Amino acid sequence: MKNFSWGHGVVVALLAFIIFILSMLFFFPNGQKNSEMVTENYYEEELQYQDVIDAKKRADELQEKPIYNQSKEGIRITFPKDYNNSNVTVKFVLNRTDDQNLDIKKTEQLDANQSFLIPAKVLKLGNYTLRLMWTKDKTDYRMDYDVIWK
Repeated sequence: MKNFSWGHGVVVALLAFIIFILSMLFFFPNGQKNSEMVTENYYEEELQYQDVIDAKKRADELQEKPIYNQSKEGIRITFPKDYNNSNVTVKFVLNRTDDQNLDIKKTEQLDANQSFLIPAKVLKLGNYTLRLMWTKDKTDYRMDYDVIWK
């Protein structure tokens, strides 16, 4: 057997490191799973973000805020009593944190109970961000909720 010098040790260490890195790439490809952008129109939305900040601030200052609850039927968002279809327009975006294909964007009409339902059949198990945007009497509001659909 030849003498084992420090040069041999460096080569063995480099080869071990390269094998380790390559094994991480091939055996654990799920690390790339959450690499999607949250939105396609990032730049345009960034320019309008001051409007979003203002809308969130106005929503935080409200005495009565919209609430959401989950049931077997889906996610129900309920607005305060003085909201109706004649003085408010409601939009929501339900962003799936790990799969953009499961995002839901809609404009909704409130029912007689000042609420609307996101049906369970369009939801998949997992984490969502619910972005609720509404305009009441020409004033914009926005609230964001983290939702775990089980």
